[in-house]
Amino acid sequence: MSGQRLKRYEILSSLGEEEKEVLEGLLEEIELEAGEPLFKEGHESEGLVLVETGALRLESERGELAGKVGPGSDLGGLSLIALGMREVTAVASEPTRVLVLSRSAFLRLADDAPRAGCRLLEAVLAETAALLRPQLDRLVPSEDTGPA
Repeated sequence: MSGQRLKRYEILSSLGEEEKEVLEGLLEEIELEAGEPLFKEGHESEGLVLVETGALRLESERGELAGKVGPGSDLGGLSLIALGMREVTAVASEPTRVLVLSRSAFLRLADDAPRAGCRLLEAVLAETAALLRPQLDRLVPSEDTGPA
């Protein structure tokens, strides 16, 4: 394996070629038919998902469409280090192939290639922080909105 198929993923951009090769050997490839769920809301999260081909529709039991992710997208990275339940259901909207890095495979990566594990963890945390920042900005009152 050459690690070439992992070049498209922004979350893996800080990994070198050798690190991507090690990581690629730890990924589980899953093929989904249209309409087939990858995971369900409320089930334990199991790891980082990389969408290689096709697309996943993200749905919530609250009746809202949470989004759609396609090739080159990732989701669930935080579950590599934080136990918890999935917040959405992911269903293939067309024939889809994903690569999954389970929590146990991530721990093997951290043991076998600590630098790669650290870089991946940094990327997951940076991605999470970028998602949270707009929410935090709404919670912090600006100096103009003090008591009247």
